[in-house]
Amino acid sequence: KWHLMGVVLSAAGSFRWYRDTLGDMERAQAAAAGRDPYDLLTEAAAEVPAGCEGLLFLPYLTGERTPYPDPNARGVFFGLTLRHGKAHMTRSVLEGVTYALRDSLELMRGLGLPIEQVRALGGGARSPLWRQILADVFDNEIVTVNVTEGAAYGAALLAGVGAGVYDDVATACDAAVRETGRITPGPAVSVYADYYPRYRALYPALAPEFEAMAQVVGKHAAA
Repeated sequence: KWHLMGVVLSAAGSFRWYRDTLGDMERAQAAAAGRDPYDLLTEAAAEVPAGCEGLLFLPYLTGERTPYPDPNARGVFFGLTLRHGKAHMTRSVLEGVTYALRDSLELMRGLGLPIEQVRALGGGARSPLWRQILADVFDNEIVTVNVTEGAAYGAALLAGVGAGVYDDVATACDAAVRETGRITPGPAVSVYADYYPRYRALYPALAPEFEAMAQVVGKHAAA
């Protein structure tokens, strides 16, 4: 059997960087109120219209792997204007990561693979806003499951198969993994259908500059 995988190097990591770098106020408020700063950020972002009024984010904070294997790719806020506020930037990070995930999904669709279900798990899947953005950008139902740490959970299930607790991987998954919710695409599908091609156009346009900038940075770092 084959495992087909796409990798976004800075997916939830982009949102963590944003929280740590620009979320000082939300972290202080969350600490005082006993809340999660991510919730405060996403609650404000939920008030911003889909597409962030033309603000796009490229989540290439550590380079990228899928669909562009480019260590020189870098993060970008594109389309910033005076009408954009912090909540726009927050939402654009969530949307930009989701566009990047869609890049992998489109590669799979291009191979003729039927996408019957998209499952979301991990830190980002805890956000109702992000789950809805996933459903709308993918134009696909999103299913959440009772797993918060996918890699560790999967390793434990494989160990169970190896130890004879389960007969095979399918049996292990059937016994231990269950659905906890479903999110259907909403009206924003048509908005994201217009914005996604604009996102897709940015990397090819910027790739030469990413390489040129890497050379400049390397030159002065070595000086």
